[in-house]
Order: sequence, then C-alpha cells, then structure tokens
Amino acid sequence: MTDSKAPSKRPRKTAPPAKADTLQESAAHASVAHDNVAPGAAARDGAAEAADAGTKDGAPKLSPREAAVEALMRLAAEQPWNDIEVSDIAREAGLTLAELRDLFPSKGAVLGGLTRIIDRKVLEGDLTGLEEEPTRERLFDVLMRRLDAMEPYKPALRRIAYALRGEPLSMLALNGVMLNSHRYMLAAAGIDTEGSLGQLKLQGVVIAFARVTQVWLDDDDPALARTMARLDKEIRNGERIMERAEDVRRLTAPLRAIGRSFLDRRPRERRGRDGDESDPAAAI
Repeated sequence: MTDSKAPSKRPRKTAPPAKADTLQESAAHASVAHDNVAPGAAARDGAAEAADAGTKDGAPKLSPREAAVEALMRLAAEQPWNDIEVSDIAREAGLTLAELRDLFPSKGAVLGGLTRIIDRKVLEGDLTGLEEEPTRERLFDVLMRRLDAMEPYKPALRRIAYALRGEPLSMLALNGVMLNSHRYMLAAAGIDTEGSLGQLKLQGVVIAFARVTQVWLDDDDPALARTMARLDKEIRNGERIMERAEDVRRLTAPLRAIGRSFLDRRPRERRGRDGDESDPAAAI
C-alpha cells in the first residue's frame, strides 16, 4: 500500500547552507550553555533523555516507581545488597531523594515493588484454557509463569537471597510481601484463599515457592528440569497436607464454634492505616 501512494506535490524545502562564522557562533553559544548547567540538572536531563529514547525505540516509558525498582535490580546485580543506599537507588533511577521518598519508605519497600511488577506480568498473561486443567496443573502453570517473569532479575535476586538468608526479621517481612503476592497467584489458578484453610493454602504456597526459588536460582539449565521437578514435588506435598488439614477441620468443628463465640465478644482491634508506611517490605 505504501508503494501505491502518489508522491507529494509539495517538494521538501532545503535549508540554505550556513555560513562558517554562523556555525562557529552557534557552537560557542552551545558550549557556554552546557557549562552553565548544574550537575544535578544534567543528570536528571540525561535520565529523561534516556527514557525518551527508550520510548522512541519502542520500549514503554517506565513510571517513577518502576524506574526505582529497575535501578535497584541493576545495582543489586553488581554489588552486595548491604552496600546499596537509598541515595544510590535515587541516583541510578534519575530521581531526587524527595521523589524516591514519596514513592517508597525504604530500600526494602523498593524490593517489595518488584513483586508487584512480577504479579502484573503474570496476571496480564494469556490464561485462556487454564480453567479447564486440574488444580495441580493450573497452579504449576501459574508458578512457572512467575519464574519466567523473574528471569531478567535472576542475577540480582541471587545476590539478594544470599544476603537476606541470615536475617530472620527481613525474611519475616518478605514473607508478608509474598503472602499478598501469592494470594493473586492462587486466584489466577482458581484456588480459594478465604477462611482458615485458605490461609493455610496461602502460607503453604509461599513456603513451597521459596524452596522452589532456591533451586531455580542455581538452575542454569534453559529447560529448568530441576526447578520443575522440585515445583511438582512441592505441589504434591501440599496436596497431601491439605487433605490432612481437611480431616482435622472436620474433627475440630465443634471446638472452633466455641472459640468463635468467645472471640465475637471481644472488641475488635483497630486496623493500621493504609499506605507505604504499613508496607511489610519496608522492614527488609
């Protein structure tokens, strides 16, 4: 269709050749203007130009939150987790400290922001026909999609996992982040998470996926044979645990009814306010 279009009747105008002295004056003015730009402004302008260039090349422009997360992942892939400061993240992302503070309360919260990016990649994927599969296959497929979405960040995640392994408080905070994340993974797999058994499923999947992730971090096989074998094993173990939990639930139904009657008489505690300050990842 492009070849059949008639040529434009309006010829493109060509600019007259510039005089040598005019070119020299323009170059001089440009040099002075460049020298007068503040270093911070130049860095921010450079980051903006890079973002615009990425948009022109066809890549979507990152939001400030995404830019901060990507900056942290680049830094974590190259240096130890404990050496990274919030000022490093802001500088790498082309943000001021004030802008980063409005987005995230801590370095750990930026890491928690990665889970939202991964969640969105999985949930926006084509899940057509997945509902027709058995529960085990649905969960296996969703969690493998999650690992696929994590692949670009594997070097950084390997370093971070090693650094946090000896910090129980950070691991506890990370568990809270993953509970929120895997609630949506189970929903994508058509698995209920409400009620006492639902919470047990949720926590079980978080623990199982953490074990699978440890295998995945060291699995350099493109086919991920070891990772898939471990994931299949964890899902089968989870099924057996849930079957036993169902039996226990039926046997303890009368006791739970009595317990609920006592709890209903107690005043309910006020919930914490929403916002970034309550983000469990902020404690990492």
